[in-house]
Amino acid sequence: MELKRLSPEAVPAALAKVERYRLLNEPWLAESICLDILEVEPDQQEALVNLILARTDQFGGQRGATPAEARELLPRLKGEYERAYYAGIICERQAGVHLQRNGPGDGALAYDWLRQAMAWYETAEPLRPGGNDSAILRWNTCVRTIQRHPQVRPAEHTAVPLGLE
Repeated sequence: MELKRLSPEAVPAALAKVERYRLLNEPWLAESICLDILEVEPDQQEALVNLILARTDQFGGQRGATPAEARELLPRLKGEYERAYYAGIICERQAGVHLQRNGPGDGALAYDWLRQAMAWYETAEPLRPGGNDSAILRWNTCVRTIQRHPQVRPAEHTAVPLGLE
């Protein structure tokens, strides 16, 4: 089967549907629509951002989108701020998967992902447009997440005997 092509005039309405499907917790539908939009307008920034978000909405779910699938879209974003900010979002949402799973080692994995997110938000902060403190708000959220969850800590590294004697 071949996919049908979206008409360029339909892009604004399709973007509205993307938002609606994400709000309805149907990110796979939002992802599909974003892919249709990007076939017509490959550099459509709103569709790229929504595709990243739709993929992160699926982390840990049945479809199991991965951080790599979301990260592969970052170079297509036009601004340095956007690339850094959404790299942080990807890391933060992967941390959330580990927080929900809460199995052995998940606290340390969540911590690592949160620290990566914080590093990206710190990169984004000086690049932000005037009046846009989203990177600061996300950084603060990561700090509060670490503070509120005692299991979210760096991995304990134990010395491994090398058996050289």
